Amino acid sequence: MRPSRHLIVVSVGVLVAFSGTPSRAAESVSNLAQPAKTDEPQPTLPQEAKLPLDTAPSMAAMRALEAQPAVPNPTIAAVRSKQARYRLAQKPATKKPGGAQVAPATTATDLAPAPSISPLPEPTTPDPGPSKPLGPAKPGAAPEYLNPDPNPLSFPTKPSEVKLRGIQPISLQQAIELAQRNNRSLQVNRLQLERSRASLRQAQAASYPTLGIQSSLGRSQSANNRNQSQSNNALSSLLGINNTNNNENTISNTFSASATLSYDIFTSGQRPANIRAAEQQLRSDEIQVEVNQEQLRLDVASDYYNLQQGDESVRINQAAVRNNEFSLRDTQALERAGLGTRFDVLQAQVQLSNSRQNLTNAIAQQQIYRRQLAQRLSLSPAIDLAAADSVDVAGSWNLSLEESIVLALKNRGELEQQLAQRELARQQRRAALAGLGPTVTAQTQYQLSDVLNDSSPIGSGYAFSLGLNWNLYDGGLSVARAQQAEANIAIAEQNFADLSNQIRFAVEQAYANLLSNFENIGTTTQGLEQARESLRLARLRFQAGVGTQTDVINAENALTQAEGNRVNAILGYNRALASLQRAITNLPIATGATTLSTTGFGTTAPNTSN
Repeated sequence: MRPSRHLIVVSVGVLVAFSGTPSRAAESVSNLAQPAKTDEPQPTLPQEAKLPLDTAPSMAAMRALEAQPAVPNPTIAAVRSKQARYRLAQKPATKKPGGAQVAPATTATDLAPAPSISPLPEPTTPDPGPSKPLGPAKPGAAPEYLNPDPNPLSFPTKPSEVKLRGIQPISLQQAIELAQRNNRSLQVNRLQLERSRASLRQAQAASYPTLGIQSSLGRSQSANNRNQSQSNNALSSLLGINNTNNNENTISNTFSASATLSYDIFTSGQRPANIRAAEQQLRSDEIQVEVNQEQLRLDVASDYYNLQQGDESVRINQAAVRNNEFSLRDTQALERAGLGTRFDVLQAQVQLSNSRQNLTNAIAQQQIYRRQLAQRLSLSPAIDLAAADSVDVAGSWNLSLEESIVLALKNRGELEQQLAQRELARQQRRAALAGLGPTVTAQTQYQLSDVLNDSSPIGSGYAFSLGLNWNLYDGGLSVARAQQAEANIAIAEQNFADLSNQIRFAVEQAYANLLSNFENIGTTTQGLEQARESLRLARLRFQAGVGTQTDVINAENALTQAEGNRVNAILGYNRALASLQRAITNLPIATGATTLSTTGFGTTAPNTSN
C-alpha cells in the first residue's frame, strides 16, 4: 500500500504544479502524505471539478464529463459559493490536540470576489431571441403622429423640437405605408406627373379654336377745330357778335368692340405630333412614379432589415458580454482555488473588454440604422423607430430562374419607359419637320363701333379671312431639331437593350443570393447549436481543470460568430427575396407575409424558430 500512496502523491503534485502554484503544490503533497484522522466530513470539490488522480484523465472520465446535461448559467451567489468551496478544499487543515484535523472556517475575505474590472450591470429584461420582436406594434395602419409637418417649409429652430421623445415600434408593412405617404422624393415624382398632365392639356388645347374679344373706349378732341373755334370767337368779339355754340362738336367720345374666332385648319402634322409627344411624356412620368415606388419599397425593406440586423447585433454582443463576464468570474474562482492562473484571468479580462467595445459599436450602428429608416420615411423629428417584426424568413419563391427572367422582361416598367421615350422622340421629329410645311388658318371677326356724343346709331360689321403660311426656308432649324430627335430615338433603343441585360443580371444575382442564403440558413442553424454545445463543454473542461481558458475564449467567439452568421443568413435571404420581387416588379408577394409554397427550387422556406 505504501508504494501506491507515494505514486498518488507524485501524480497530484505534478498536476498541481502545472497549474502555476508550486507553493500550494508542495502544501498539497504534504497534506496528502499525512492521513487525515478526523470524524468531521471533509469538504469536497464540486462534481464537475472531480478528476482521477492520474496526470492524464482517462477517456471514460472525459466522456462522463461531457455527457453531463447542460445547465443554465449560475447566478452570482452560486459562483461565489463555488469560489468558497474551492478555497476550502485548498486550505490546509488545522490540527486539534490529539492529531485530529479540522476544516478551516469560512471568512468574509474568502467569500469576497477578487478585484477586477467593473462588470456591466445585469440586464433587467429577458434576452429577446432572434424570433422575438423588440416591441409590439400598433395594429393596422401606422399612427398619425408619425406623419411630418404638412408644411414642407417648416423646420425646427429649438433643440427641444428635435429631441427624441420616444421609440415607436413599427412593422415592415407599416414602414412601407409611411414611405408611400410621406417620402419626399416620391412626392416630387408625383408633382412632376401632375406637371406632365398639365403639359398634355396644353398640347391638346391646339385642337380647339381660339375666341378673343377686344373693346376700347376713347375720348378725343381735334386740334384744328379748336384753333378755328378760337379764331371765330375773336372775330365775333370784334364784330360784337355772340358765338357761344361754335364749340359743341370739338370733343368726341368713341366706343368700339370686336370678337375674333381663329382656328388652324391644317398644320402639316405638327399639332397631332405635339399631342402624341405630350402623351408619351405623361406615360413615361407615370412609369417613373411606379418605378420609384417599387424602388422605395426595396429601399425601405433594406433599411428595415438593416435595423433588424443592428438589433440582433446588439443582442448578440450583449450575450457575448454576459458570457465573458461569467467566464471571468469562473476564472477568478479557479484562480483563488489554486486551479487557475493569473494569465487566464488576464485573458478573460481582455476578452470582456473586446466584447464591451463591440457592444458599444453595435449600439451606435443600431442608432444609425434607426435614423436612416426615419429619414427614408420622413417622420416627425421627435420620434425614433424600432423594428417590431421578428427576424424570420419573409417568404419563398415559386418560380424557376428562367421563368423569373422572362416575367421580369415582360413586366419591368423601365423597359416600357424606354419605349415611351422612343415614341416621344419620333413625335418630336415629326413636329420638327412640320415646321417646313404649310399652315392654313381661318379667321372670323365681328366689330361694333359708335360715337357716344352724337345722334348716329351704333355701327357694326364683320370680316372673314383664310390665310396660308408656308415657311420655305428657316436656315436649317427644323432639320437640326429633327436630327436631334433621331439621335434620341437611337439612344432609347440602346437603353432598352442595356436595361434588358441589367434586368436579367439583377434577377440572376437575386436568385443566386436567394439559393445560397436558403442553404446557409440550415447550415448556420445547425452550426449555432453546435457552438452552444461546444461552449458548454469548454466551460466544463475548464472548470474541471482539463481544458484551458483559450478553449473557452475560442468557443465564446465561435458562438458569437455563429449567431451572427445565422442572422446574416436569414436577413440575406429576405434581402434577396425583396430584390427578386423588385426585379419582377408586379408580383404581389408581400415581404413579411406568410410562407408560400414553392415549385421553383423545390423546397419551402426553412423553419428558423429557435
